[in-house]
Amino acid sequence: MKAVVQRVRAARVEVDGESVGEIGRGLLVFLGVGAYDGEEDVAYMVDKIVGLRIFPDEDGKMNLSLLDVGGEMLVVSQFTLYGDCRKGRRPSFTDAAPPDKAERLYSLFVKGAMNAGCKRVETGRFGAIMIVYAENEGPVTMVLDSDWRRHPKE
Repeated sequence: MKAVVQRVRAARVEVDGESVGEIGRGLLVFLGVGAYDGEEDVAYMVDKIVGLRIFPDEDGKMNLSLLDVGGEMLVVSQFTLYGDCRKGRRPSFTDAAPPDKAERLYSLFVKGAMNAGCKRVETGRFGAIMIVYAENEGPVTMVLDSDWRRHPKE
């Protein structure tokens, strides 16, 4: 799984002009599911993202997690994170999971975030064309990949 995580003051997602998910202060998570991902990847990403210490403490240092600040999470499916642009000019998406698998693992991620104690978890609409609005705070943007659990930095 791959995720782009942004610390936000607020975020919302619309489908066909209708708001389908909206949060206040917290994390906007663009989540992509790879062809070889499984439930272990979901557990890794939930733990990593809800525990990511990217909120400022009383001294202004990034030292607090989403759970520490009582923040909210908006999760938006983003298969294009698996776009391979190394060859030619048109991305290849062969490394992305097929839609049925991707939706199942995306849903498990959302449930996992709820079970991890997130104050509120909202979503976009899987497979839809979405308009995403975000008030980035910082800005702070992190990129995470569940492959890191298999190949940790030494």
